Amino acid sequence: MTRVDSTQVQAFLKGIQETIVGELERLDGGTFRRDSWVRPEGGGGTSCVIEEGALFERGGVNFSHVSGSRLPPSASVAHPEVAGRGFEAMGVSLVLHPRNPHVPTVHMNVRFFIATADDAPPVWWFGGGMDLTPYYGFEEDAVHFHRTCRDALTPFGENYHPRFKQWCDEYFHLKHRQEPRGVGGVFFDDLLEGGFEHCFALTRSVAEHFLPAYVPIAQRRCEAPFSEGERDFQAYRRGRYVEFNLVYDRGTLFGLQSGGRTESILMSLPPTVRWRYDWRPEPGSPEARLYDEFLRPRDWAGYSPR
Repeated sequence: MTRVDSTQVQAFLKGIQETIVGELERLDGGTFRRDSWVRPEGGGGTSCVIEEGALFERGGVNFSHVSGSRLPPSASVAHPEVAGRGFEAMGVSLVLHPRNPHVPTVHMNVRFFIATADDAPPVWWFGGGMDLTPYYGFEEDAVHFHRTCRDALTPFGENYHPRFKQWCDEYFHLKHRQEPRGVGGVFFDDLLEGGFEHCFALTRSVAEHFLPAYVPIAQRRCEAPFSEGERDFQAYRRGRYVEFNLVYDRGTLFGLQSGGRTESILMSLPPTVRWRYDWRPEPGSPEARLYDEFLRPRDWAGYSPR
């Protein structure tokens, strides 16, 4: 039986946080604030946050490692047999909200849970993924992002990408709006098939493919001119991001239920948001194109841009 080594996972997570923050600082030209914190019930973490940067209006790359005597309900949905056990949960979660509406918002996280009890073997699983939320759609960006997600998973089995791509489409869906949050990516949770080393390697690969998936898109779009009207539409669409994170997101629910640090949990929310009553885009406009061509599940990895 393969040994489950949570210290190995923790070391990787801390390392990938620093790698990503370093590259994002190079991309933005600004500096992330590094804010370490301690959780009274057990554990802590480091939040790395940038606000009012040249590229990122707000961005956060958080590491957390928390523990407790009772697993929160949101973490035991797929494993009811471990409800109430002691637990360790660790992960890196990031959300980037660029200022330029032609640069998409992006989210990535990887995480590891282990539930323990004195009279039973530990139960563990990995989760994670990344997804892209554009405000103005560009086919080549969606194709690049999805193909990089596919490249992250293919070495571990041909079935992972289509399965995790569909999971992402279904998970990041606003049921009350009947629309996707963005163009998707990959998402997985409760992963334990194939053993610890296999699942850990797959999770590492997803995290390590984040920068190749996102940075070329940000570099391609960051100097595009934009209008106040486009910024207004960006703020309107950011409202959907807020709605999903506060109503559906399992990571947000787990963080709040486990007594996590509220400032770190809610750093995922954009700094400027706008809601309108029953707004509709003008037919034929770039805003309408986002709804008509991008906010629907598609095989982006297999698509050839015009």
